[in-house]
Amino acid sequence: MANSADSGFVRHLQEVKAGNRRFENAFQGVARMILESDINKVVVKGKSTYDFSIFRKGKRPVIGMYDEINSFVSFVKDAAEGGTSAEMAYVLVGEPGNGKTFFVEFLCSRYREFITQGNNRKFTFRFVHMDRLGKYGRITTIESQTYEDPMVLAMNLFETAEANREYLAAEAGFTEEAIDRLWDDHRPLGACTEFIWNDLREHTGGRIEDMLDFVEVFPVPMSESLGTLTGKYPAKDKITSSAVDLLGEESIQRLLHISDTNNPYRFDLRRGALARVAGGGIHFSDEIFKNKKDLVQVYLGVIQNRTIEIDGFKWPIDTLIIATSNNMEFDRFLSEKEEAPIVDRCRICYVSHNTNYKLQKELTAYAIGSEARTTLTRQTLHQDPNLNYAASVATVLSRLPRSEKLTPVETMKLAAGEVAGEKSIKTLAEVIDTLNQNPDIIQRFGQKGLGQRNLGRAVQLLIESSETNEGECMFAYDVFRSLERIVLDYVIDANDRAKYLEDIKTAKGLYRERVMTEMFNAYMDEPLAIRKDVMNYVNMIIGIDAENLGPDRMWKYKDPQSGELKALKIDERYVNSVDERLGLKTAEQRESFRTSIRKIYGQKISVDPEYDFMDNLELVKAVTDVRLKSDIAGAGSLIGALANRTNEENQKLYERMIDTMLNKLGYCRTCAQKTIEYFCTQEDEN
Repeated sequence: MANSADSGFVRHLQEVKAGNRRFENAFQGVARMILESDINKVVVKGKSTYDFSIFRKGKRPVIGMYDEINSFVSFVKDAAEGGTSAEMAYVLVGEPGNGKTFFVEFLCSRYREFITQGNNRKFTFRFVHMDRLGKYGRITTIESQTYEDPMVLAMNLFETAEANREYLAAEAGFTEEAIDRLWDDHRPLGACTEFIWNDLREHTGGRIEDMLDFVEVFPVPMSESLGTLTGKYPAKDKITSSAVDLLGEESIQRLLHISDTNNPYRFDLRRGALARVAGGGIHFSDEIFKNKKDLVQVYLGVIQNRTIEIDGFKWPIDTLIIATSNNMEFDRFLSEKEEAPIVDRCRICYVSHNTNYKLQKELTAYAIGSEARTTLTRQTLHQDPNLNYAASVATVLSRLPRSEKLTPVETMKLAAGEVAGEKSIKTLAEVIDTLNQNPDIIQRFGQKGLGQRNLGRAVQLLIESSETNEGECMFAYDVFRSLERIVLDYVIDANDRAKYLEDIKTAKGLYRERVMTEMFNAYMDEPLAIRKDVMNYVNMIIGIDAENLGPDRMWKYKDPQSGELKALKIDERYVNSVDERLGLKTAEQRESFRTSIRKIYGQKISVDPEYDFMDNLELVKAVTDVRLKSDIAGAGSLIGALANRTNEENQKLYERMIDTMLNKLGYCRTCAQKTIEYFCTQEDEN
């Protein structure tokens, strides 16, 4: 049995055998981390896909990116199972500001958390008492430069594989099957570790117990700022960047101590970014194709062979390599045909912008900021309840390509999984498939548009404007002006500029319809007044042909949301008025529309009892118009009453509506007054 000095090493082997510590490569670690979390099935843009809960946790989780995450998970899983992905880098390519870097940094922080838990911790080893050898000057301790796992040393203790296998069976009690599994991940020692191990063999006369006296096992240091386990290499300018930043270089300090000039330990690998993540870590190369050619060539060798190579010396590394690039740099790189081998070694994932306006609301909340905002004079800055909706809709519309089959609003609603009149999700799937056949990536679905950074800039412009500071409120309508400014200042292509401005105009129309609904709710002194009326219409057209309908036109039904039995008087005049507003002139048109509503009701309520048809904008608008007309003799007269407050009755109505908006709908006095003013104008009416 080995003596007590090597107990750290032997104990590590026994812990691995017992399952208390792990020996796995970077791909297996990342794959296990993702697949051990909950996995849900979701439908995105008409297609069923998986949603991995690990990306949806934390203070600022990843929003959307379903296709990209699925692609990444299958890449890592393939590499973990010994597939060809193990010899590739994963490269995220897309427009600036669509979340590529955020995704990678989120993954890295999750991986660091995962490695610190329980038996996931990574271990490595160092050689101690080196001064006893007489060849290393005053160097007493030498760490494995690439944070090699002690199991890698265990598989290379002796010069023959057979002797190593016997040692593992005898010392740690590994079975033949377990040893075979270990050998699936077998790799040689790094050049300097191998050289030092041979020096130790010579010094001790080959006695393994004495050699292991010089070995000490310790956990890999977990430090984000040191770049260990997860490290980032941002592209630098042409002059200051060099292969040294990645691979390392000869160390003058070490040469002062080492007497043998052939010793590869004279190279300081930790000077480079790769060695620090070589022990089962993640290397993140930001804007990889911005690097000069010779540095990208270095990456080619590292990606393909998974080794750091300097002057013929080799250090095998165990690293997941992820990179990002924007479309322009990638296109430029592709145009240089001689660079094909690099791209051949990369798994390219084209990252699109988020095209779901409901998910965009969370991203917009990131852009607006979670902290309480203040004006320049340090007063609290209020946020218009419609601000997030206005900004989200405008940015998402800019990302949706034009199509002959769908209007921009229909595309937007279908992409968010909502109802768009007669158009089905199938139509959207066909549009996406057609667009995604285009070899020009930029023309594909969701690849072009106003990114998150543009939205952030628009919010900055909104906050710095004098109107916002004086009114102490971020008024929703003003965000359109800010976005127009951003389009004019930052969008270079004239066609794109014209399209984005048109999209902002469409968003204003949607905002107008939302304001109509809000005004009705304020008039009724009820936050969900319009929702109730929409559901009344839906329930009326379901009950209109019921057999148990008496002469009093009362219909009893079970409310799916509360489970209670409710009674509803069917008002055919109200139903017909809504149908008229929807432009349904003939009995056939009316019946066809009602059938489609009943069908949607049947499909949606079984899955989501809270479904309320508020995403059906045409229906909501028709109900709003009818109620405004019947209750106030037309929206025109409400506008008139609010605009002309010379008599006492109109002034009272105005004050009552302002009061409801302040106390029940989340407005402040500034945005309440401005919203009413906007309602009283004829602007942006569709």
